[in-house]
Amino acid sequence: MLEQVALIEPTADADKVAEVALENLVRDHARLVFKIAYSVLRNHHDAEDATQEIFLRAMRHQRELSEVRDVRAWLARIAWRVAVDQRRTPARLDDLNASAEIEELRSHRAGAEQAAIGVQMLALTERLIANLPAELRDALTLSTVEEMTSAEIAVVLSIPEASVRTRIFRARKLLKEKLASLLEGNVL
Repeated sequence: MLEQVALIEPTADADKVAEVALENLVRDHARLVFKIAYSVLRNHHDAEDATQEIFLRAMRHQRELSEVRDVRAWLARIAWRVAVDQRRTPARLDDLNASAEIEELRSHRAGAEQAAIGVQMLALTERLIANLPAELRDALTLSTVEEMTSAEIAVVLSIPEASVRTRIFRARKLLKEKLASLLEGNVL
């Protein structure tokens, strides 16, 4: 009987160490993982579900964790892939709806700074971002939502760092052109 107890204890200790390591991982990186999932899914409940799935995957690959150099980037990559897999079809910009929102902004005679801060402008901007080509949208989202560096984004998206910077530049330029066109009264 004593031999069986001795055999169980090392396993129990290993399980306890693994449990503590996972708790630390969740505590230290839950916010990052949720923000990445939310930036892709744009829904609180879907992002929570994705966050749970991400940490379940991390738990399944716990043994590989000791070999990971940058845990934050490793989790960000898992978060990105899980969220993209769960993402439903992207929202499409409804030209009539966008025009109505622009007219409402104009009818309030809001200044440019006030319009940019307004909830309606934020919603419009989010829809414009959602309609960017996927490669531009992904780089821009990681850059702006989690304020990840180009190097971290390159790891998450598995592309060269120079490509990340180019994609972010192109995404911002395209957004600026679309917003300018809408604010001038041209429908996209």
